[in-house]
Amino acid sequence: MTAAPQLVVHRDKELMAQAAAARLITKIVDAQAARGSASVVLTGGRNGNGLLAALSSSPARDAIDWSRLDLWWGDERFLPEGDPERNATQARETLLDAVPLDPSRVHAMPASDGAYGSDVDSAAAAYATELAAAAGPEDHGPVPTFDVLMLGVGPDTHVASLFPELPAVRETERTVVGVHGAPKPPPTRISLTLPAIRAAREVWLLAAGEDKAKAAEIALSGAGEIQAPAAGAYGRARTLWLLDAAAASKLPRSLYPPASA
Repeated sequence: MTAAPQLVVHRDKELMAQAAAARLITKIVDAQAARGSASVVLTGGRNGNGLLAALSSSPARDAIDWSRLDLWWGDERFLPEGDPERNATQARETLLDAVPLDPSRVHAMPASDGAYGSDVDSAAAAYATELAAAAGPEDHGPVPTFDVLMLGVGPDTHVASLFPELPAVRETERTVVGVHGAPKPPPTRISLTLPAIRAAREVWLLAAGEDKAKAAEIALSGAGEIQAPAAGAYGRARTLWLLDAAAASKLPRSLYPPASA
């Protein structure tokens, strides 16, 4: 049985981004102190990029040993390298190009003009192989035990590129899949699956804005993961929903302490 999700609700999306960035810095520093390195899975979208922007402007970012940080992605739009719509491109522009990362520890998902061409399924399999190569005996599976895995929550409850009812959200064996016919453009994507997501120590779900309120309500009300993928995203040690007041507006106050608002 997994632990119940914890909720933290902030006044607005700017405060949410700043608080989440501070929380992430602390988590990375603690992991590096405990194990020598840290492993984080990034998410795109407005909330994921908002967090990275807040981290970039935080004076505390220098507390991180960037050379001992592994970065992965939860999903990617299968577009050419450097395309402005790719999550990796946006992350580089927002934060990654400004910090001294070890390039060999930045694990971007393959692009559509890369070694696998337009074959998204082969590209996804290659990323699964890269994850498996990074997993150690202590990880008990084909992916590393990520310290923090972040996910944006879509208005339809999708997380990564796992959309309600589509084949990718039903995957139970593979850790990475090619996504065809996504209802949100572009239709072709690469995504971690729920089994890979659940390998993380902590899963953080980010939701800000009134358009996310219904999704948060559905995902936190006991919905099934096939119909509401966000409901199936949880961590081994902790599942944390980071919301602003607008995204939390349809939730019963019993789910989160008043102090968190």
